[in-house]
Amino acid sequence: MSDPDDWRARIDPELAPVANDLRHAPPQTFAAIRTAAEQQLADAAARRALPPVVGVDLVTPEGVPIRLYRRPRPKDPVPVFVWIHGGGFTAGSAGAANRFCADIAARLDIAVAGVEYRLAPAHPFPEPLDDCYSALTHLAASADALGLDPDRFGVGGASSGGALAAATVLLARDKGEVAVAFQLLDVPMLDDRLATRSAIDFTDTPGFTSAGGLAAWTAYLGPHQRPGDPDVTYYAAPARASDLSGLPRTYVATTELDPLRDEGVEYAARLSAAGVGVELHSFPGTFHGSEMFAPFAAISLRAAEERLRAVAAGLAVPADDRVRLP
Repeated sequence: MSDPDDWRARIDPELAPVANDLRHAPPQTFAAIRTAAEQQLADAAARRALPPVVGVDLVTPEGVPIRLYRRPRPKDPVPVFVWIHGGGFTAGSAGAANRFCADIAARLDIAVAGVEYRLAPAHPFPEPLDDCYSALTHLAASADALGLDPDRFGVGGASSGGALAAATVLLARDKGEVAVAFQLLDVPMLDDRLATRSAIDFTDTPGFTSAGGLAAWTAYLGPHQRPGDPDVTYYAAPARASDLSGLPRTYVATTELDPLRDEGVEYAARLSAAGVGVELHSFPGTFHGSEMFAPFAAISLRAAEERLRAVAAGLAVPADDRVRLP
């Protein structure tokens, strides 16, 4: 970027220490910071008085594992929110998001499904997308048996999971097999071309860099395509879609100091222009993954609470005191 120190002056003061550690400490510090944050979340969860949820393990006919969280024995069919984890297409797991999914299910009294999709580079596009779409269609086909409301299906994901979530929803629109009512795209990876201003500028930001984006897209597209090739399909990189009409209500969250910021903002603007109801939040002073590394910073708590409220609104459920975070 033109002034390599500019982002440091803009970072949220609560996030500055962890940002410095992520950029300058040994590689193992990344995992240590995340482990400490997860322990903080676990300790806080143990103190909360939230309704209990149970996890149900499912497998699609294609062999894709799903963990479905919901209240025990709900009286009426409940909405379901399908969550697709991030990790640059190459890392992460649905299991690592178990606490996240269970927390949303308890707070909103809905079902939340984590998808264990196959990872690149061993399984490049379209295999991860096939897995996510398989999970969506299996849940829809099993809605009556599972006590799910077929009219209130949501799909969401973070980072590379945001790419898979957006692509899953595009595929659902095009195939007409599942009616998706809501999508949530959290710091989403949407554009393999990496040509936005933020992608060009943010080469040394904490959490994620433009070089990391290039590596992720290279792994995901596989050996026969390169990021930026003219024939990359929008099912791989949703920003490539020329027609965004007919998509469901959408919530997009971006972080200010993130190579992915502008592609998320632009996708939200294009959705709005196509007649889709969109809510966009770009959180100032934040970086990619800052909520994960500093979950109790004030800006992280605000982002998490607004995500809960967005899911509640998108799936037409009450947002009561349980969405308020300390």
